[in-house]
Amino acid sequence: MNTEKPVQPFYRLSVEETLAQTNSTPDGISGADATARLSQYGENALPQKPGKPAWLRFLAHFKDVLIYVLLAAALLTAVMGHWVDTLVILGVAVINALIGHIQESNAEKSLQSIRNMLSSEAVVVRHGNHETVPTTALVPGDIVVIRAGDRIPADLRLLEAHNLRVEEAILTGESTVVEKSTERLEGELPLGDRTNLLFSGTTVSAGGGKGIVVATGGDTELGHINQMMADIEQHRTPLLVQMDKLGKAIFIIILVMMAALFVFSLLFRDMPVSELMLSLISLAVASVPEGLPAIISIILSLGVQTMARQKAIIRKLPTVETLGAMTVICSDKTGTLTMNEMTVKAVIMAEKIYRVEGDSYEPVGNIHPIDNPTPVAVTHGSLLERYLRTIDLCNDSQLMKDEQGLWKITGGPTEGALKVLAAKVPLPPLQTELRSKIPFDSQYKYMSTLHRIGDEEMILITGAPDVLFRLCQHQQTESGLQPLNQPYWEAQIEEYAREGLRMVAAAWKPAGVDQTTLDHPDLQQGVILLGIAGMMDPPRPEAITAIGECLQAGIRVKMITGDHPQTAMSIGKMLGIGNAGNAITGRELEVMDDQQLSEAAQSYDIFARTSPEDKFRLVQALQSKKEVVGMTGDGVNDAPALKQADVGIAMGIKGTEVTKEAADMVLTDDNFATIASAVREGRRVYDNLKKTILFIMPTNLAQGLLIIIALLAGNLIPLTPVLILWMNMATSATLSFGLAFEAGERNIMKRPPRNPNLHVMDGFAIWRVVFVGSMIAVSAFVLEAWLQPRGYSPEFIRTVLLQTLVTAQWFYMLNCRVSDGFSLSKGLLANRGIWIVSGVLLVLQLLIIYAPFMQMLFGTESLPFRYWVITFIIGFAMFLIVEIEKPLTRRWRVDATG
Repeated sequence: MNTEKPVQPFYRLSVEETLAQTNSTPDGISGADATARLSQYGENALPQKPGKPAWLRFLAHFKDVLIYVLLAAALLTAVMGHWVDTLVILGVAVINALIGHIQESNAEKSLQSIRNMLSSEAVVVRHGNHETVPTTALVPGDIVVIRAGDRIPADLRLLEAHNLRVEEAILTGESTVVEKSTERLEGELPLGDRTNLLFSGTTVSAGGGKGIVVATGGDTELGHINQMMADIEQHRTPLLVQMDKLGKAIFIIILVMMAALFVFSLLFRDMPVSELMLSLISLAVASVPEGLPAIISIILSLGVQTMARQKAIIRKLPTVETLGAMTVICSDKTGTLTMNEMTVKAVIMAEKIYRVEGDSYEPVGNIHPIDNPTPVAVTHGSLLERYLRTIDLCNDSQLMKDEQGLWKITGGPTEGALKVLAAKVPLPPLQTELRSKIPFDSQYKYMSTLHRIGDEEMILITGAPDVLFRLCQHQQTESGLQPLNQPYWEAQIEEYAREGLRMVAAAWKPAGVDQTTLDHPDLQQGVILLGIAGMMDPPRPEAITAIGECLQAGIRVKMITGDHPQTAMSIGKMLGIGNAGNAITGRELEVMDDQQLSEAAQSYDIFARTSPEDKFRLVQALQSKKEVVGMTGDGVNDAPALKQADVGIAMGIKGTEVTKEAADMVLTDDNFATIASAVREGRRVYDNLKKTILFIMPTNLAQGLLIIIALLAGNLIPLTPVLILWMNMATSATLSFGLAFEAGERNIMKRPPRNPNLHVMDGFAIWRVVFVGSMIAVSAFVLEAWLQPRGYSPEFIRTVLLQTLVTAQWFYMLNCRVSDGFSLSKGLLANRGIWIVSGVLLVLQLLIIYAPFMQMLFGTESLPFRYWVITFIIGFAMFLIVEIEKPLTRRWRVDATG
């Protein structure tokens, strides 16, 4: 058996050479040979890696430096016998891990969706006999019988093709059904041009034939995509990377401070070790923003809900904030930027050219001369009537409404476009009868029918213009016949090809009264050219608007398609894509090294005739230039690039399950404009996340400073670990929830994307945290110093300090509503969420201060009303000071945000 790979690709081998290379025959291989080959090549199934069990994925969420701090604190409190503190601290750690585990995306689903694209059974020829076998049993050298409606079970080299047409859009991105043949091909060709190959996972739309298996399992084109998906490492979003850095910085600060205070207290304060350790544990717990992961998840979840109402389903939670940093959108053309519905836009005739309105399969739209917007009236016997009747009758497609009332076509998109054009104009009623037909064949590139139309016998023909030029001797005009002016037609074809139109010609010929059959020789004489239709897959009108919005927001849009360069550039110009006047092809990209590819990825906005590998490499090239990349698509060919992209965006209606599972976001309306709405929401969410972080961190600093001051002064521990956890988990989380509902700024879509390398804790943010945290700590320390000489119990003093910090937090939340300007400028009632959370907070504070079981658990005491007044005055004073600070630091804030 010849097991070596061919020197040339199979599409460049003849049928005989392919049989020899695979050591097979037209009668197939024997059963024994098939068994031996199955042992050699393995099953025809996509390889898969075993996934991690759920408990391991859960434990992975404890791998965080701040969680380590909490676990160490829990261990120390357990050793010291403080079991309430231990249980509360462990509970916080487990809750954070659970939140992360629940929201972890399951990337394996995308691989499973690819595997589900394989058919379950196939008809093969083995030793001259037809057998039905499981597709997993197919081996190289097997002869597979292909029928209309089949899903191709492996990569095949065609041996026979009978009017065979295959839908390959899911793999190549091209919307046109591909006509297949057995002819040997030459040169380096992209997938879409390898017309003698059938690819695993694609679907036969018409015709039949036989093919020899040349690749199975992971060696197929679908297998290569599967491997690309499996090899892609999940990257973290900019915010999560920054939060990791922040956590490590906090961890280092905690260790240094604890070590320094431990030595200081032992040498200069002679504190009991147990009391010292409890103080240090309190410091560690105070310094860790325990509630921050949960709060971030809550705010992102609210953003997810808002986007879902706007028809964007977020599958991976951190995607919400990544949208706000996106700098480039790489979009597939077919079905994403375009309608994926071939539509006739121009009709060229010998003496007149017509424009056709309408952009979908809905049969609505006027036909008017190119120099006159007035719609034409189609009269009986006119040239236009004859042309429209020809393309309507010489047509195998059907136009109909589906259950949702949407217009659909059955058959190929090219024939469907002609059927829709004919339906746009009411034709005079005539009785018609089909007598004979020559089906479309890729060898002849035309279709012909013999019809009785009224009392006339007519031969009707549609097909490729160059083929019909060879058949026609004359052209039809309103006044009669003229000799065929081929240079005129070729000039028009060239002109409209620059608009990205694909051309289909129509012709007719009178037939004999007694003619009842039709064959190719009947078309060799007397054929008359009627006209040529120029059609395209039109751009979505809403996509044009959305691209404009993206450009205004500093987001560059790039089209990456499997289509031809001229078509791609024409569509790009209609859409308003930046550098649409130049295109580069996949073949040019393949020979580039990484540096050249990075430069091309930045320079070009139109990428044509691309393969899945090209799309994947382009995303990587852009990411190497520090771009935050979004990738849209609907076919299997887009899935690896979607998974690699920072934001993978799938189409919900026309997208495959593979694409949806690989994506971070799914558009339920297949509307590119929804992306602009999602970007707007992503920017709003990030703004609110930053406000929340700036809100939480000063409280943690204030708590830590209070404990440090107490240790240095040898005073009472101002806050116990459970009180600190109450503030960090209950109070901070509750108030942060109110900030999540803040509306976006007015200029949110007129500013450039944020730089993901700028840390959320920039210079100004650090200043704000230190300024507010110090102010809260000093206020609480002064209040504590005033209370201690008056004989109050430690529990009472801690309760007053707790209420002071909580009240200061509430007022500072109002400060954080507006980053630049007076906080009440939005109006107190503009965000009802802050009043809802304020009510919840009040109830929680009443419980912890006055409920006996809460007093026992947290070590608090009841407060007289005057202490509520005192803490309110302190909080309000801080609110005013921060409002005064805002205009004084405005220039610094603008410089910090870039």
